[in-house]
Amino acid sequence: MPTTQSLGVRDVCKSFDAVHAVQGVSFEATPGEILGLLGPNGAGKTTTIRMIMGILRPDDGEIQFSFADSNPSVFRERVGYLPEERGLYNEAKVEDLLVYFAELKGVPRSEARRRAKDWIDRLDLSDWAGKKVDKLSKGMQQKVQFAAAVLHQPDLVILDEPFSGLDPVHQDLIKAFIHELRRDGMTILLSSHQMNRVEELCNRIFLIHRGKRVLYGDLMEIKESFGDHNVQLRFEGNSDSIRSMAGVSELSLQDGRADFVLKRGYDPADFVRDLPEGLRIRALHVDRPPLHDIFVKTIGGGTHEAA
Repeated sequence: MPTTQSLGVRDVCKSFDAVHAVQGVSFEATPGEILGLLGPNGAGKTTTIRMIMGILRPDDGEIQFSFADSNPSVFRERVGYLPEERGLYNEAKVEDLLVYFAELKGVPRSEARRRAKDWIDRLDLSDWAGKKVDKLSKGMQQKVQFAAAVLHQPDLVILDEPFSGLDPVHQDLIKAFIHELRRDGMTILLSSHQMNRVEELCNRIFLIHRGKRVLYGDLMEIKESFGDHNVQLRFEGNSDSIRSMAGVSELSLQDGRADFVLKRGYDPADFVRDLPEGLRIRALHVDRPPLHDIFVKTIGGGTHEAA
């Protein structure tokens, strides 16, 4: 395994009695990368994450970390984990809790206190630093849990539904912090059902279904391999002129809104140039199929891999 990898998962299998939860799964994640770990409920994501975290042992295959040797304490200190379920002590005060978690990861108390205060400030939690966790809203608890996962500056961080319970403003805040962690060279494994956030954040994706890998590769290459450009057009003017455009297919047209697919080989630049005169464009978006559609199409039947 190349030394640039933080995480390498090779042919990992896990069964529970007759249920094959994970079957021969392989992928890697590298420093400065956000890898999306996707799949429907019951696909094997949680089992895979628990094996990476050492909570479960694989029946077969191996999981390797470039930053850890055989000493389990090294691994614990260099990995951060934000679980989908709440993992906070309700009776603890926010700042004290963050200091405690950082100390568990090997951060000296004075430095842990400094980092905790910094993250509390950055996450707009200053007024709640001395409050007990059970007094916080679900969104505030999620922000505390995020801070606990990254406070010790790990090499690898696993974020399982990091946007759960957050309003749009704080979703954007967490998104910005995730980008910052990536720029700092952290390896990030992101699991989420919010496909729009995955598209905004991830370099590559890994899609698991019924315990098996069904999609893995560079996100942009995957989107390109899944079909022609989708167009969303908002306009004022005569809709008949859109119907007559040579490159348009699968047209849905109503009340100043047109959604369609460009025919194979029809360049988006040509489409924009060929837009009818007299049509007032209010909004125009051209892109490959969204990840939501790719997810549904792949899970609905068949596999589709990109190298």
